[in-house]
Amino acid sequence: MGLTANNLKLGIDMVAAGEPAFARVLALVGYPEPRIRETGYATLLRTIVGQQVSVAAAASMWRKLEALVGEDVPVEAILAQDFDALRACGLSRQKQGYIRSLCELVASGELDFDALPQDDEEAIAELTQIKGIGRWSAEIYLLFAEGRPDIWPAGDLAVQAGLGKILGMEERPSEKEIRIIAEKWRPHRGAVAIFTWHCYNNSAL
Repeated sequence: MGLTANNLKLGIDMVAAGEPAFARVLALVGYPEPRIRETGYATLLRTIVGQQVSVAAAASMWRKLEALVGEDVPVEAILAQDFDALRACGLSRQKQGYIRSLCELVASGELDFDALPQDDEEAIAELTQIKGIGRWSAEIYLLFAEGRPDIWPAGDLAVQAGLGKILGMEERPSEKEIRIIAEKWRPHRGAVAIFTWHCYNNSAL
């Protein structure tokens, strides 16, 4: 379960108490809505399906995949499909490779979504075993699905741009810069990340 509205408010308030720029922007834009996804393998499966395609195309592929294997998209049912069956759902050879990597890790027990390490970096390392799942996708899963409070997706361009707006920076800060800047906001960086997305392209700023 992702960060609740109360947890978001608490985290943002804690940071705003020590950062006048955050307090000023918070008064203008208010608190963000929670971003919550289901825990479990299906969420990462859906992430892979949606990579590098439009929202509409991803939704179409997902509906076809559910029609093929069932709404709960069981691992065994996906592994039982051949290339052509998955291709008919709109899944490229590359995406099929990524999907099989995920399903095989789950089926073998090497990846257990109910028992990911408590340490964030160790959990990211486990999730990035999956072909096609990089650090950003792993961080988004841990933040939106598991609600881990200190996840900081510093490689996200919108997080960089949003933070730059909040802090009044003339240019978008780099990943390295915002990793350094955000150290003092531990253990509330997950709430800050969601706040930066809220501020990105916000017409009030």
